[in-house]
Amino acid sequence: METIKDTADKKSGIEQAGEDLFNFAIDREDVKWLVSRLETDDDIKRGKVEYELQILKIISIGWSISYFLKDHPAKITLAEFYWRAIHELSEGISASAGLMAGQEIDYFQTLKDRLNIYVNAMARKPDASEPAAVIGPEFAEICGDVHDMLAVLTGTRLFKATIGSVKEYLETVPLM
Repeated sequence: METIKDTADKKSGIEQAGEDLFNFAIDREDVKWLVSRLETDDDIKRGKVEYELQILKIISIGWSISYFLKDHPAKITLAEFYWRAIHELSEGISASAGLMAGQEIDYFQTLKDRLNIYVNAMARKPDASEPAAVIGPEFAEICGDVHDMLAVLTGTRLFKATIGSVKEYLETVPLM
């Protein structure tokens, strides 16, 4: 029988994991590093790529939670904790950006829209050898040119590194 202490420990483990994953999602060092590696004379729009990389990182972490914890009892609780934290962050971003732009902006809706784009792209290509083979070209298309190999590689690299880090983390963290 589960005791109150067991429940508290489970909750704190999941909350810690959610907080760690949230902090990883908003850490921009890998995004900045990837953007700094873009060719300066390339036609790629660096600002757009940086913006989309951050979105891709956030949704890749959320996707990874569901993917790597597919049958784990903590999956739903951890995913809810993570997405709730992202939603709260999004509200702040939306308010700030809306004031600067002079119009209402819903950053969380943008995240949901991008997630749908990537999930739909994977559904259209079920024979792809791995999700990154679909994500890279889709990322490049969102950035403005599906044939831009630098954008494809940049999106692929971030996606693979992000899901690899999340997988490694979830294999070592006590969720129960």
